[in-house]
Amino acid sequence: MFNRQDYVSDSDWQRYMDFSKDLETPNVVINLHTIKMNFLQLKKSFPYAHIYYAVKACPGIPVVRMLAELGSNFDIASRYELDEVLSLGISPDRISYGNTIKKARDVKYFYEKGVRMFATDSKEDLKNIAREAPGSRVYVRILVESTATADWPLSRKFGCHPDMAYDLLVQARDLGLTPYGISFHVGSQQRDIGQWNDAIAKAKYLFTSLEEEEGIKLTMINMGGGFPAHYIQPSNELDDYASEITRYLDDDFAEDRPMIVLEPGRSLTGDSGIMASEVVLVSRKNNTALQRWVYQDAGKFNGLIETMDESIKYPIITEKDGGKEGEVILAGPTCDSADIMYEDKKYTLPIDLKSGDKLYWLSTGAYTSSYASVYFNGFPPIKTYYMGENGENVTE
Repeated sequence: MFNRQDYVSDSDWQRYMDFSKDLETPNVVINLHTIKMNFLQLKKSFPYAHIYYAVKACPGIPVVRMLAELGSNFDIASRYELDEVLSLGISPDRISYGNTIKKARDVKYFYEKGVRMFATDSKEDLKNIAREAPGSRVYVRILVESTATADWPLSRKFGCHPDMAYDLLVQARDLGLTPYGISFHVGSQQRDIGQWNDAIAKAKYLFTSLEEEEGIKLTMINMGGGFPAHYIQPSNELDDYASEITRYLDDDFAEDRPMIVLEPGRSLTGDSGIMASEVVLVSRKNNTALQRWVYQDAGKFNGLIETMDESIKYPIITEKDGGKEGEVILAGPTCDSADIMYEDKKYTLPIDLKSGDKLYWLSTGAYTSSYASVYFNGFPPIKTYYMGENGENVTE
């Protein structure tokens, strides 16, 4: 059904096969070299931007350590991520607390560890920051409606209306904080580059009105993530995103462009991962059913949660590709009827697929190892391995 070479080169595939030949399924192997190349490409495409890697996408220590050595900063969602990043010797001035939903005691914890950059989108959270992290820089996340064109929308839970963002930044100044900037996220795996144009225009409105009416000069725009990995549906290449987004910034800000922050996660790590699963059972629901049910040992609760609502559609290959294929419904191993990955999307797999065969899920580097349950039905989180540039197993 899918051409493996469209996603993984022959040399990388051979290194992966050598690396993974004795690994028990299900597992995910992360190719660190791919992440490195993606990071360097992002820096080349956006030479003026400051990169804050979204640790939640793939939080393994080998990934974080490598990106730190390459000069990345880090977007942190919890005190647990913070502890991991700080344990690697990364200084707190390279960290942003980007989660707008946080306890007051967590704000205090970050502040005591030296973090001075906080996101917010509500009055109560802003008051907590003022009390527990006095004098810190705050940036306000605004709502962006992008549900129709992003595979994994993020607009409803986070952010506030621009009018409220205006009020929050004025209140931040009055509470002794530093009104720093505006942030937005156009949705993960965003295919419509024009969504950045609308969001940047809203940020420009806030920059101008706050300076003219309140004397508040903002200095930063955090554009979040949204750049795509390579799944089934085609998307523009990163250079296309960069050229258009740079044009939008130039149109709105000209020579007065503020500091630009990017928070990539999926675009850095998505293409780096290959998940191997084993077919547990192939069955039909009646004697004349055309579709087969293929049950495997990885499902929504141990690595494939982003197949919820069939949002992210991964390319899947097998060692039996090339012969006759038929439609399948793909499901996981748990005793939960929601543990079905693809039913509406018509995947096809080899007719002679049987129990014990392996499926290879490509582009599974983002939100697989970190988005897994701890012990649902007794199944442990999926095992994650990190492959170095020479095919070695990197553990630290």
